[in-house]
Amino acid sequence: MSRTDRILMGPGPSNPYPEVTEALTRPVVGHLDPEFIDLLDEVNERLRLVFQTGNQLTFAVSATGSAGMEAAFVNFVRPGDDVVVGVNGVFGARMCDVAGRAGANVVEVLEEWGRAIDPQRLLDAHPNPRIIAVVHAETSTGVRNDIAPLGAGKGDALLLVDCVTSLGGIELDVDGAGVDIAYSGTQKCLGVPPGLAPLTVSDAALDSLVAKPQSWYLDLNLIRGYVSGDGARAYHHTAPISMLYALHAGLGAVLEEGLANCWARHRACGDELHARLPELGFGLWAQEGHRLPQLTTATLPSSIDDVAGRRALLERYGIEVGGGIGPVAGKVWRIGCMGHTARRRNVTLLLGALAELVADPP
Repeated sequence: MSRTDRILMGPGPSNPYPEVTEALTRPVVGHLDPEFIDLLDEVNERLRLVFQTGNQLTFAVSATGSAGMEAAFVNFVRPGDDVVVGVNGVFGARMCDVAGRAGANVVEVLEEWGRAIDPQRLLDAHPNPRIIAVVHAETSTGVRNDIAPLGAGKGDALLLVDCVTSLGGIELDVDGAGVDIAYSGTQKCLGVPPGLAPLTVSDAALDSLVAKPQSWYLDLNLIRGYVSGDGARAYHHTAPISMLYALHAGLGAVLEEGLANCWARHRACGDELHARLPELGFGLWAQEGHRLPQLTTATLPSSIDDVAGRRALLERYGIEVGGGIGPVAGKVWRIGCMGHTARRRNVTLLLGALAELVADPP
């Protein structure tokens, strides 16, 4: 079976929208070409619509989602700043690492993997933090953390949110939730290959921008005027032209479908998986009421071996799912249903393949 025939249903890159595949084949123009500059402006405006924000500083960092995380911290954390971070999975822990490297006094609010963090615990963790940070959709566990209560109760703190797996997949209203800094990735629910990190920053956060961050490449001061339109266009780096073509097309597909419809499509796929997997002997691991529709974490039946089962899915049926990590490695599968992949037909194919595996384990 050709790799191009495979259905990617893991926590990593989703199958791209057809519009994205076509966009990637467009002739490449120069990154200062007026046609490309116009497209770049359209990408930024489309990102505002998908983030649901009016933030002028909204653009795609020319690197993957992890660079979005680093940009979010190094531009707003000074040595000695108190930063509260919610940790209930891999990416909350990574936030702590990045903030610590920027010199923050990190206050970790720990929660058991598979469970959501009580927002009040984050608000009570420090009387006056510089930043409160949390992962909206924790990719390692399939858990949604609530962010609106944090925006309502943050006081003078900046609210920083990882939206890598939530943007385009579940409801996200950056302005309505009081989020000051948010970053994402292109390869999840936007249905675009990995390589860019959408980032949005509120005016309030910009007022406290670090004057000279430890990273030159990620220093928002160097591109603030260019991206927001407040200053003259300036050369910073050679933009990844084809990836921005792809993001432009992926955002266009999401907006043409409509955000509410896109969320509903992801939710319908997740609901079916959550209803049917237990019938096949799989358990639902993430906390009820906080399960992500776009990333289902399922415990395995005793008859299915983690590695052998995933290999059989890939080789027999062309379906790729992700294994568990951290404390649940070998015990949990992470089933992605994101972007263009979030279609009922793919859910049906997966459930049929799983039924055959359970009946005849590899």
